[in-house]
Amino acid sequence: MAMAKKKRGSLSARLANWRIWIQISFLLVWLDPVMLRLHSFCSPVFHCHSCPLATFACPIGALANFSALHLFPFVAVGVLLACGVMLGGFICGWICPFGLFQDAVGRIPTPKFALPEWTRHLRFVVLGLLVLAIPYFYGESHSLFFCRLCPAGAVEAAVPNTLRTAIAGQEVAWPSVAKMVILAALLIAMLFTWRPWCTMLCPLGAIFSLCNLFSFVFLRVKTENCNDCGRCETLCRYGGGPRRRGGDLQCIRCLDCTKCNRVAVSGILSRASDAGKSDDADELVTLQP
Repeated sequence: MAMAKKKRGSLSARLANWRIWIQISFLLVWLDPVMLRLHSFCSPVFHCHSCPLATFACPIGALANFSALHLFPFVAVGVLLACGVMLGGFICGWICPFGLFQDAVGRIPTPKFALPEWTRHLRFVVLGLLVLAIPYFYGESHSLFFCRLCPAGAVEAAVPNTLRTAIAGQEVAWPSVAKMVILAALLIAMLFTWRPWCTMLCPLGAIFSLCNLFSFVFLRVKTENCNDCGRCETLCRYGGGPRRRGGDLQCIRCLDCTKCNRVAVSGILSRASDAGKSDDADELVTLQP
């Protein structure tokens, strides 16, 4: 029995280590090299539909453009609510292509620093102001219209399209200075803090962070077994650990903290059993080192 538990825990613990490969697999869904284009339908991730390889429309771009048209984006909102209620921040941590880009840059061995707690609220300012209010009142021609500043648009569309036009010998339409300055600043920030866009400025992350509070799948600390060793806080790249971030607005649910066997991935259907005798069930969903 002990050997079986050890084997199961070992297999489960590898899931967090495989996250980068799962992210790369989803990258082929959002950026399709076989030229499948479904731009009338939104994906639940942050990317630019103007990218030459984009499969789906960007949900934030849809929200901004529909706001400028004074229309309600039923499809985009429906996709975001359905995915957010089911998974919450797991979408940011496991399937978002721009999150993968930040993780890749963050792997460069430089000193990393945690952002102040108050910075996470800036995402809601970006969502309310640049994605909704400015497009609604001033239209898409305004210089602060979100898509004119979007760093994902700079990486996935502006830079590739500029290079393609230049190589073809055609007249080059240069990206806006503001967009490129934002991208450059973000690239520098990625070297010194984990996922600065996700945790500080991403409007899509703001939406999914609210879903962390009630999503079907969530993290929890098994307080009855916790001895306050602090390992989960050490494993958390954002400095708080799951006691604070399991349902926290800044948690992207990367599952690194679940390498501590006191932290479990759980689901809404298990909440009732958690109140009673659920030790066996918890053991099955706990990712152990």
